[in-house]
Amino acid sequence: MREGDEHTGGCLCGAVRFRVAGGPLWTGYCHCGSCRRATGAPVAAFAGFPAGRFAYTRGTATRRSSSPGVYRSFCAACGTPLTYEGDRWPGEVHIHTGCLDAPQDFPPQGEAFAEEKLPWLRLGPTGAEPAT
Repeated sequence: MREGDEHTGGCLCGAVRFRVAGGPLWTGYCHCGSCRRATGAPVAAFAGFPAGRFAYTRGTATRRSSSPGVYRSFCAACGTPLTYEGDRWPGEVHIHTGCLDAPQDFPPQGEAFAEEKLPWLRLGPTGAEPAT
C-alpha cells in the first residue's frame, strides 16, 4: 500500500462510515480476553494507523472506556465494533479489520497476547485453518 492510498469502511447497518489514508503501521491478531468479549469472536484482527489519518465520513461512533486507558468505538445502531484506542499506543487508532471495505488487503502480520490464545484456535500465516 502506498502513502496516498485511501481505505474506507463502516458498520453493518451503514450508519457509521470512515476513511483512513495510507498504509497501516502494523496489522495483527489480538487474543486478549477483553477483545474477545468486545467482539464476541475468538480473536480480533486489527490494522493500526496514525490517528490523524482517520476520520468519520458518516455518522458518529459511540466511544466507551472499556478499562482504564482503553477506548473502544462501535455503532450505537447495530453494535458493530469499529476501533480501539489505548493510552499504551498514543496517537494510533486500531481499526477492526473486518469493518474495512477491503479486509483482504490487511492480512495479520503478528499476534498480541498470544499467551491468551484459545487452545482450539488454529491460525496460519494468512488466516484461520481447521483444527487438527
